[in-house]
Amino acid sequence: MSEALSVGGEILWIVLGSLFMIGGIVGCFLPVIPGPPLAWLGLLMLQLGEEPAFSTRFMWIWAIVAVAVTALDYVIPPYGTKKFGGTKYGVWGSTIGLIVGIFFSPFSALLSIMLGPLVGAWIGEMVGGKSARESMRPAFGSFVGFLAGTFIKFVASAIMTYYFIASFF
Repeated sequence: MSEALSVGGEILWIVLGSLFMIGGIVGCFLPVIPGPPLAWLGLLMLQLGEEPAFSTRFMWIWAIVAVAVTALDYVIPPYGTKKFGGTKYGVWGSTIGLIVGIFFSPFSALLSIMLGPLVGAWIGEMVGGKSARESMRPAFGSFVGFLAGTFIKFVASAIMTYYFIASFF
């Protein structure tokens, strides 16, 4: 009987871990879901089984990576806007555009999330006094920053997913 409970417990941790991994990958593309921390929780679920899948050092390293990548995701898009000549108006516009983009179109959420910061930064720069033409460069920087942040989150979550899957072989 205890062996059946043990197997059932292991299956529970694997299922929960798999759900966190899926949430981690999805969260790389949806800003309201913290992708890398969820992927790390997926790794943690395997640690809760009878035989931990990873070393404590491995888990600490990936916890630091998940936190760092999540923090960078808040820094990179505004940096992209500023690097391409944007002002605080463009940074604020990019942030507001991202939030509005999430809720603008539930059917094409990814497209809205990608275009929201671009359009928001463009409008923000125009509110700040730049012409429509001058506002395009910082808007493009916001878009590049968004793509860079998404890519970094995806790479970190994909690597954690790889380790999750590889732990079974």
